[in-house]
Amino acid sequence: MQQENKGYKSGFISIIGRPNVGKSTFLNRVVGQKIAIMSDKPQTTRNKVQGVVTNNNSQMVFIDTPGINEPKHKLGDFMMKVAKNTFREVDVLLFVVSAADRIGKQDRYVLDMLKGLDVPVFLVLNKIDQVHPDNLPKIVESYRSEFDFAEAVPISALQGNNVENLLAKIEERLPEGPQYYPADQVTDHPERFIISELIREKALHLTREEIPHSIAVVIDKIAKDEENEDMIRVQATIMVERDSQKGIVIGKKGALLKEIGTRARKDIENLLGNKVYLDLWVKVQKDWRNKAMHLRDFGFRDDEY
Repeated sequence: MQQENKGYKSGFISIIGRPNVGKSTFLNRVVGQKIAIMSDKPQTTRNKVQGVVTNNNSQMVFIDTPGINEPKHKLGDFMMKVAKNTFREVDVLLFVVSAADRIGKQDRYVLDMLKGLDVPVFLVLNKIDQVHPDNLPKIVESYRSEFDFAEAVPISALQGNNVENLLAKIEERLPEGPQYYPADQVTDHPERFIISELIREKALHLTREEIPHSIAVVIDKIAKDEENEDMIRVQATIMVERDSQKGIVIGKKGALLKEIGTRARKDIENLLGNKVYLDLWVKVQKDWRNKAMHLRDFGFRDDEY
């Protein structure tokens, strides 16, 4: 249902930046629940994830994009196209950086893409809980010397510090417009997508360094249990690229796969508000990240960009 109040604002806000600066943590913070996966491993976001924040005065639709980096395979090409295409769709761009890191080559790579855009770009200095407050002005100035930001706002997405102030500044920049989504909706992604991401998050946390970007998750079936209406059965397949990776994901006597399932099930139950029986399998699909057919099969669709 659209909001008809005069003066009501709405718009789209892209969250961009190099990998591992806390973009997904920020998105989950503002929408109030987990819709984007979080990991200390870079480039864990692959598709764009939209989160919706609605109040009495405005509706803000945030787009969390893959961390911008120079692509090394077809999946990387897909991720960069997803990120870059949001530049043309939005009313505000949030360039998120880590206060704990110096401005570097990857940051400049992103900023070069933003030059010439007719969109206000905010510098969002995240992870301020990791630096001394006296150092913040110098850090902000180092970024302002590289780009003419419309605003510079220091925050801690993890702790919530100054996030409300950032939202207020974003709202000021939005045009008058309709309420695109119902007030209680926090994402435009179907539950199937979020469930697959929650499973992938747990696999990322529990596997070795060579595994993360070789993992995709396909949801095979979601249905109510025929014998127990309060139980939802989820069948999913974790895809990897090599036989050795399959062994790692399964673990000794199936222990690691069981732990992935146990952790993921808790988040899925929170999402669905039901008891969940999660049935996980592992399958090898060799070199899937470089094959367009497999990218489409695993949810990385051409129409996303």
